Amino acid sequence: MNTSPYQNNTFYTFALFVFFQICLSSSFAQTKMNINENWQYLENHTPSLSEAQKATNWIPLNLPHTWNAEDATDLNPGYRRDASWYQKKLNIDSIDKDQLYYLYFEGSNVTTKVYVNGKEAGGHIGGYIGFTIDITHFIKQGNNEIFVRVDNSYDIEIIPSQKSDFYIYGGITRDVWLLSKYKNHIENLKITTPEVSAKKASLNIVASTLNSENSKDLSLTVILKNPKGKKIASKTIPVLDKTTTIKFENLKNPELWDTEKPNLYKVTAFLSEKNQIKDSVNEKVGFRWFEFKDHGPFYLNGKRLLIRGTHRHEEQAGVGAAMSNEQHRADMESIKKMGANFVRLAHYPQDPEIYKACDELGLLVWDELPWCRGGIGGELWQTNTKNMLAEIINQNYNHPSIIIWSLGNEMNWLPDFPDGDNTERTNVFLTELNDIAHKMDPTRKTAIRKYYEGSKIVDVFSPSIWSGWYSGSYKNYQKAIDVYKKEYKHFIHAEYGGDSHVGRHSENPITGENIIKSDGWEEAIVQTKVANIAQIGDWSENYIVDLFDWHLHISENDPMFVGNIQWAFKDFATPLRPEDDIPYMNQKGLVDRNGNPKDAYYVFKSYWSTEPFTYIESHTWTERQGPENTPRTLSVFSNCEKVTLFHQGKSLGQKQRNLSLYPANGLTWDVNFFKDENILIAVGETKDGKKVSDTIKVNYRFNKNDTATSLQLSSEKLKNGNYLVTAIAIDNNYLRCLDYEESVYFQCLKGGKTMKSQGTPTGSESIKMANGKASIEVVPDGAGIPIEMTALNQSFKGEYLKIAN
Repeated sequence: MNTSPYQNNTFYTFALFVFFQICLSSSFAQTKMNINENWQYLENHTPSLSEAQKATNWIPLNLPHTWNAEDATDLNPGYRRDASWYQKKLNIDSIDKDQLYYLYFEGSNVTTKVYVNGKEAGGHIGGYIGFTIDITHFIKQGNNEIFVRVDNSYDIEIIPSQKSDFYIYGGITRDVWLLSKYKNHIENLKITTPEVSAKKASLNIVASTLNSENSKDLSLTVILKNPKGKKIASKTIPVLDKTTTIKFENLKNPELWDTEKPNLYKVTAFLSEKNQIKDSVNEKVGFRWFEFKDHGPFYLNGKRLLIRGTHRHEEQAGVGAAMSNEQHRADMESIKKMGANFVRLAHYPQDPEIYKACDELGLLVWDELPWCRGGIGGELWQTNTKNMLAEIINQNYNHPSIIIWSLGNEMNWLPDFPDGDNTERTNVFLTELNDIAHKMDPTRKTAIRKYYEGSKIVDVFSPSIWSGWYSGSYKNYQKAIDVYKKEYKHFIHAEYGGDSHVGRHSENPITGENIIKSDGWEEAIVQTKVANIAQIGDWSENYIVDLFDWHLHISENDPMFVGNIQWAFKDFATPLRPEDDIPYMNQKGLVDRNGNPKDAYYVFKSYWSTEPFTYIESHTWTERQGPENTPRTLSVFSNCEKVTLFHQGKSLGQKQRNLSLYPANGLTWDVNFFKDENILIAVGETKDGKKVSDTIKVNYRFNKNDTATSLQLSSEKLKNGNYLVTAIAIDNNYLRCLDYEESVYFQCLKGGKTMKSQGTPTGSESIKMANGKASIEVVPDGAGIPIEMTALNQSFKGEYLKIAN
């Protein structure tokens, strides 16, 4: 490798001196301090800073925050789309004239203006992406007044479109940091791995540096440590330009990053001036290579990897998009525990904690530009959109987990602009975005979903296949993927599934046979045009279990399939679905909005997870009815080699798990239920003899309920001190009406408050019954008076319950 005369022994001696200085000094590096605490919030849309400053109705809070945390999922149509103000008194003990100071926002939705000590310091257009505001010339020693105006008003010039099937939460929805750096500092590290194999690898590090002092004596030192923390390479070179490139060649036997062993190396860069360290930056890097085979499967590090994916929206019950880092991490750990190896971030870039988790857990990432519906706009819209793409790629460039930059989803649906669905204009702009992505990052693939006219522009394409939900029967899934494998060079299937209401079950789930046209699979823009299960189905957990089981039965047994990405991991809120079983919730999640698994979660776990388990379908189906001596087929989902099912202590036989069998990989038994309590135990055994078990109790009756005539209320004290109030629909014989599915409305009259507007099975004041049952959590107010509850609907007029507190 060529070296300049400057890179001699003397210079490497200096490098060693640098390393000693690192141990002795703690003040050379840039500092990063979280400033989430002790903000104030003003719900006032005034554009005037002075008017905001004069307001007296500020309320204290900590970040992250959104003003739509609960109003998105209350029972009123729409949600607040307007501006609000935040303020913070920021104390800076001393100001170093040799340093620059910044505020870094991880995300603020949608447009932001930042004021420091009465002056506008900067702003940002677009949510979901981090940005930095230079406050060096606005701050003073001591207390500084920070005011931030954030606006999520309806604005067709900024993606995503307002017609998207998710909320555009307003607020400072992610962490905020105070940064300080020396005037000469490292602005960015861009890391690539030009050569990777099992035997050797190379590393290319491009450091962008700011040399505002025009120093002639800057040098850059880079240290590379392996996943165990051992230094394996280092190099020091002079900084002669705005960018400096350091290469490490011929790194022997690299520990590869993959989905099973996500090995991460650490890159540390030091900027020195006249033998004194001024700045340091740390990044993680993973050595991996990947390939989408033409009309075939996906390969990671030279081995075929079936993509086992899901989607993730950034929100949680009670907080909306303003999730804590712990909540972000919990989502990704649950996805990984299920056995997934891929996640599509829908439909926008997400919190930095998500990418960090994916790097560390071994989850491949599809990162998406939020061009979701709305068609193509004019010059301003296009400028904003291109800026967002550049920000996404720059911000997330170094994450080994990311393999795809998605340029959009359903882009030409429901245009916001006249002629916004013009294919020719859209393709010209899509080509421009594709060129930007490849120029900025030639190492990754581009993709889009469900814009067929642009399928040949990008590297990877996902058509729309909603077999068994928005169109056709799920039994047509193999036919659909066989068609598209041939049609698209690099085909991947993103989005499939359907809604399920926790606790709703059916002995005979509606499949649409002889009712719907069964041979289609594409979602129509207007759902009323085509009869489908989404409209006529029972939204039972049983049906969705069967649908997912079939999709996985197909994908896991097709050696030429690249893989699929289920929609979506967690129930999420949407303004477009007021009539769903839980109003304003998209209930296609494998877990509810609080992250609690539904039955469907265990279907995926049975195919994908390596952690031994058994799960009897279903823990939420404990009340059943049917004729005497009529066996019911019961499924057990497990990844164990053998499973034995016991009923009332008697073995119903051991079965061998067989991936080629459907349903439940052959782990099904015909059970002849006894009257009243039935105890079922499934014992799974792994190849090495380890045993795991699952137990459920089912109350079975032989007499069918009559028509529902009233509601019956009861309460149960929870471990957290709250109460779970449950309404049961009963007939004249006091039998629970397992076929009753109408909405019930809860209200707390005295003594506490309901956990409403949560979008969860126990957190909505209006909810459709699941097999004649609905519940809500109630928080006592601490006054010691009884809690008084009502539950009502149009049929029953209302029931009353008093709970001694």
